[in-house]
Amino acid sequence: METIGVLMTCPMYSYLEQELEARFNLFKLWQQPSKADFLKTNQHKIKAIVGNTKIGADAELIDALPKLEFVASYSVGLDKIDLKKCEEKGIRVTNTPDVLTDDVADLAIGLILGVLRRICACDGHVRSGKWREADFKLTTKFSGKSVGIIGLGRIGAAIAKRAEAFSCSISYHSRSQKPYTNYKYYSNVIDLAKNCQILVVACALTEETQHIINRDVIDALGPKGILINIGRGAHVDEPELVSALLEGRLGGAGLDVYGNEPEAPEQLFGLDNVVLLPHVGSDTIETSNAMADLVIANLEAHFNSKPLLTPVV
Repeated sequence: METIGVLMTCPMYSYLEQELEARFNLFKLWQQPSKADFLKTNQHKIKAIVGNTKIGADAELIDALPKLEFVASYSVGLDKIDLKKCEEKGIRVTNTPDVLTDDVADLAIGLILGVLRRICACDGHVRSGKWREADFKLTTKFSGKSVGIIGLGRIGAAIAKRAEAFSCSISYHSRSQKPYTNYKYYSNVIDLAKNCQILVVACALTEETQHIINRDVIDALGPKGILINIGRGAHVDEPELVSALLEGRLGGAGLDVYGNEPEAPEQLFGLDNVVLLPHVGSDTIETSNAMADLVIANLEAHFNSKPLLTPVV
């Protein structure tokens, strides 16, 4: 397989890069002085693309590679891949579901605790020496709160299971009601937000879910409500979220994703009811290795004419 051209769209995990280099003829798009010249010169060599949540495979890139057969996403998310174009051209697509579910769900619970118990602000209180002058102010408990989840797929269900261990009541919104659960279902997000204290965004990013968290949803959640986003930045109308937090119309937020990564809204930096993480939901050594192995396994399966492990298209 050393002669099969694989294009990596941007820097990812070093282990993945090393494994791709060992098995394939790896091209690194970000190292090319001119993307257009590179694609023109190498268009017939590249049969596969490996992308992620930053740079995947859009229609322009797909059309520039006439020999493209396969696109692998080093992520569960598929919003950076033009799936329709892939389907039209018979290009197979895979992602990395399941292996990252636990880490993302764990982090969602960590964000909830971080916001409610002001863990980052408490840490700062100790480090700054302010504890010598005064005790930290009272915070809010997590156990027993009502949790609403947008998207009850693998990750949403794992978050619900963890929240149940904190004696939380669970409700959810998704495209349709799930037959396998007794959680309360809401057919629209505003009703869900009105009836929970913590709202967690855990759905896929699609045209329908872009800015699913807007002013109306934020106001329904209210000044005591907490928003947690471990999905995608575009799920949230970020300017509306910022203004709601600054004006006290929302009780707090825990964010792992943003609308213009790696930028995060600087207006939130001084708020102790907000926890900001740099999109690290699945970023543990164990899960990163498992995701990389799954990308490699899917590539090898495709080029050996074997069934794909996690097919999308």
